[in-house]
Amino acid sequence: MNKHQKPVLTGQRFKTRKRDEKEKFEPTVFRDTIIQGLNEAGTDLEAVAKFLDSTGSRLDYRRYADTLFDILIAGSMLAPGGTRIDDGDKTKVTNHCVFGANEDYETMRNYAQVFSKLIRRYKYLEKAFEDEIKKLLLFLKAFSEAEQTKLAVLTGILLAGGTLPSMILTSLFTENIVKEGISASFAVKLFKAWMSEKDANSVTSSLRKANLDKRLLELFPANRQTVEHFAKYFTDADLKELSDFLRVQQTLGTRKELQKELQERLSQECPIKEIVLYLKEEMKRNELAEPAVIGLLWTCIMNAVEWNKKEELVAEQALKHLKQYAPLLAVFSTQGQSELVLLQKVQEYCYDNIHFMKAFQKIVVLFYKADVLGEEAILKWYKEAHLAKGKSVFLDQMKKFVEWLQNAEEESESEGEDN
Repeated sequence: MNKHQKPVLTGQRFKTRKRDEKEKFEPTVFRDTIIQGLNEAGTDLEAVAKFLDSTGSRLDYRRYADTLFDILIAGSMLAPGGTRIDDGDKTKVTNHCVFGANEDYETMRNYAQVFSKLIRRYKYLEKAFEDEIKKLLLFLKAFSEAEQTKLAVLTGILLAGGTLPSMILTSLFTENIVKEGISASFAVKLFKAWMSEKDANSVTSSLRKANLDKRLLELFPANRQTVEHFAKYFTDADLKELSDFLRVQQTLGTRKELQKELQERLSQECPIKEIVLYLKEEMKRNELAEPAVIGLLWTCIMNAVEWNKKEELVAEQALKHLKQYAPLLAVFSTQGQSELVLLQKVQEYCYDNIHFMKAFQKIVVLFYKADVLGEEAILKWYKEAHLAKGKSVFLDQMKKFVEWLQNAEEESESEGEDN
């Protein structure tokens, strides 16, 4: 034998230590073990948590996670669609589960703690639990109203605690449960439980992160997917914060779409009359106020040009461009509030784009002469409604013009007195 070769032992058997062994179970054996443990623990949820914690070291939770969660929530294994397997055999089902528990908030919170503890202990169950809840939401039609309520409250508490991610709510947009009105009813109970654990801001920020804020209307059938219907339904259910949130989200979405369309029309140099007509129709259709539109209009007009990088040329270029669109701005600055919004937008733009710093006064004077801005709005802006951005620079620029306006106002007043 080569002296470098090591002898090989054949036929050697290694003994596995007892604590490393997992008992091999079929799903039915696994089910029977879990049901027996739950029945023995009864309504003592501390005992249930201890049983699940210790049993995980010998049962294959990873392999039979869906069976485990079916039993903990529904009391038995579930067939596709949500019907109970072996429902007639009382030895294969348990009432000591979420669906069999009292329909009170405290009980659901205690059950939520059982799930949270179990998933903290066996981290690999996290994804399986998410999948289970998504599946149960698809099966809602098969459950009684009381069972739906318990599941809604439990899910809301688990969402608030971070045990479940908001993305599980996508299951609620499934057509068959939306059509029956189950999705909206379930969502209301769920959001109430979530908000009783946290506040409305926590709920809305989670919905935003999961990109579900724009899909809330999908909880209702197509013919009822309106902001008005959503607002009434959720306000009647004492969830006014969510109906207000949806209104804001819808307005923001509308503004983005409107800005995109406006930008397109301006780049194609559509006639001003056409743009006015389009904007007025959109304002009416989406219930948009004039101050919101004037801000959008200013942004789009300024984005429609490639500005010169030289400060001495940019003012001349800006005045020429804005003179062209002054009649358009004048149509949507008929209110004092709209004029102030426009002034603040001009101030902000000139501050953020350094080449425009010296052009501010010239733009305001142009708008005054073109009847876009009135003297009352300019004086109000100067005295109290200006922004902090570049305040001293812009107020200094406007000083002489404001003095001229005030003198003109005094003269017209004295003339009126003489007459």
